[in-house]
Amino acid sequence: MDFAFSEEQEMLRRSARDFLAKECPPKVVRKLMEGSDAYDPALWSKIAGLGWTALGIPEEYGGVGSFLDLIVVLEEAGRALMPGPFFATMGLAVPALIEAGSEPQKKTVLGAIAAGDARATLAFTEPSARWDASGVALTATPAGGGWKLDGVKLFVPDAASADYMVVAARTRGEGEDGISLFLVEGKPKGMSVHQLQTLDMTRRWSEVRFEGVELNADSLMGPAHKAWPALRRALEWATAALCAEMIGGAQKVLETSTDYAKTRHQFGKPIGIYQAVSHKLADMLVLSESGRSATYYAAWAVDADAPDRSLASSMAKAYVSDAYRKVAGDGIQVHGGIGFTWEHDMHLYFKRAKASEVTLGDATYHRELVAQALDCNGPFRALRLVGQVRPGVVERGVDGAVLHSRDVVHVGLTRQRRTSEPARRGRRAQDLTRIPDEGRGQETRIHAWLARCLSD
Repeated sequence: MDFAFSEEQEMLRRSARDFLAKECPPKVVRKLMEGSDAYDPALWSKIAGLGWTALGIPEEYGGVGSFLDLIVVLEEAGRALMPGPFFATMGLAVPALIEAGSEPQKKTVLGAIAAGDARATLAFTEPSARWDASGVALTATPAGGGWKLDGVKLFVPDAASADYMVVAARTRGEGEDGISLFLVEGKPKGMSVHQLQTLDMTRRWSEVRFEGVELNADSLMGPAHKAWPALRRALEWATAALCAEMIGGAQKVLETSTDYAKTRHQFGKPIGIYQAVSHKLADMLVLSESGRSATYYAAWAVDADAPDRSLASSMAKAYVSDAYRKVAGDGIQVHGGIGFTWEHDMHLYFKRAKASEVTLGDATYHRELVAQALDCNGPFRALRLVGQVRPGVVERGVDGAVLHSRDVVHVGLTRQRRTSEPARRGRRAQDLTRIPDEGRGQETRIHAWLARCLSD
């Protein structure tokens, strides 16, 4: 089985990279950051002309290509820190429309997006900052044959430049029951958008208030009260898309840091020959490649509607959230003092990493989803990593002992549940053993090999 991208997708990657290097270099990114909404209509028209705004949209609505094609472009967009509503439109709103929209809504809105004539976003999170169904408190009540929205949405991406907004609202009950989706066009009476001053100004976030906003009956997406399953699937699409963008940024940080380590001299030698720098670069490579593998599998699982699509998307986000932040931070360290300056671009990637880390749920939230997907209410077997992965140390149950959910949270991307330190030490002493320390020598050899690869 061939898991590689097709030749056409690799051509798409090269063309996207060349286009963004020309049309969206760091100078343009900084200029858009200083603008009112970080949106350039001319740039949007150009990417629409390339067909990017049609990627992943079904052909019957004017789309071309597949979700995997969109993943390729999003990875390159993240590499260039492309500002504007591309992710909000293609990664958030389009999946929600595909999963929950009515046929007239899909034909109208998806067709306009595919043609490059419209931008859209998803309004989901609220002041509670929760990414599950219980976080939806904005109410939608029947009024005059339609609906009336009241409440606040917080951290809505690129709301100011959006022509359409998919809004999650509560129409009854609590939890997953009673969630409905509404398609809001333009800025109707009673709706106000206030841009927020956030860490990452390459992507604009807004507070959106709905004060008695009246919508007609046709604005409802799908059946009332039953939208959570469709919204959850849309968020899985969005999670894989965001991970692709994050991995593109991490790769750019790695390449920039490696080039700097080869050319920056100290004591008459390139700093990359020193172990403290070369091993840090090797760790950055491992994090980037591991995150890329998890992201590509999540994208395939979502696109193929695989049974483990929820697990795959959460595993990818849990890992990539930590990996991108760590790679971006280490990139600043490799650059030393210049990496901390405003004039250098490294801080822009770190800010994007921190913002993306919590978007669509942070690593802790997705680890909990992974634990639920693994049915951690009962015992489960196989190798378990406990706590943070340490070089040369892997812990496992003695004699294949079963480890319960109270002991570990999930495979690979793990954390230990909160317990007292004495209790944790006691459990480890009784239940866990370590692989012999010769693993440490193997880890050192791996670091040396990766460092040589980076220096070639």
